[in-house]
Amino acid sequence: MNKRKTNQAKIRRLAFLALFSALVLLMATTPIGYLNLGPVKITFLAIPVVIGGIVLGPTHGAILGFIFGATSFAQCFGADPLGSALLIHNPVLTAIMCFLPRILIGLFSGLSYKYLSKIITNPKIYYLKYVLPSFIGSVTNSVFFIGFMLLFFWNTPEIQSFGSNVLTVLGVMFTANVFIEAAVCSFISAALSKVLHIFSNKYNF
Repeated sequence: MNKRKTNQAKIRRLAFLALFSALVLLMATTPIGYLNLGPVKITFLAIPVVIGGIVLGPTHGAILGFIFGATSFAQCFGADPLGSALLIHNPVLTAIMCFLPRILIGLFSGLSYKYLSKIITNPKIYYLKYVLPSFIGSVTNSVFFIGFMLLFFWNTPEIQSFGSNVLTVLGVMFTANVFIEAAVCSFISAALSKVLHIFSNKYNF
């Protein structure tokens, strides 16, 4: 019986992984996932990745992040002017810039949830164990993506067009989009993760 329940739990987890994967792909191919503000994009694709990391664990979160990264890299083949330009300069570094930050979203949100679940026992701040990993996941995406872009492509004309020094370029890239992403991701991801955890505990997966 225990083995049967274990198998059922694995099947449910795989079903949720498939559902979140489909959601990432849907958001990436529709206006739901991206909000364009000139040269900078606000992306909400971190939300299903963060939820997957919290509810399904860091490994599954990293898988969802990889799928997010694949959709981001695909944008570099004509859909994203800046990404397309960077792809011409160095395809390998562009791939790393697209994939690694997104993989780290699911990994860091999942690991931070596990850690916070052990240390947060006060019911009054119970919700923080969902909010903080959601915030960490969103910030991870912004910091590492922009960080890799500057590290790998600082000397390219595309990046230099934003400014002549690092602080100026960071001022251009770290604008309202970072705060909007963090706020939306923290609120939605935390709320949905809590609801899905109640569901997962009820059905033991």
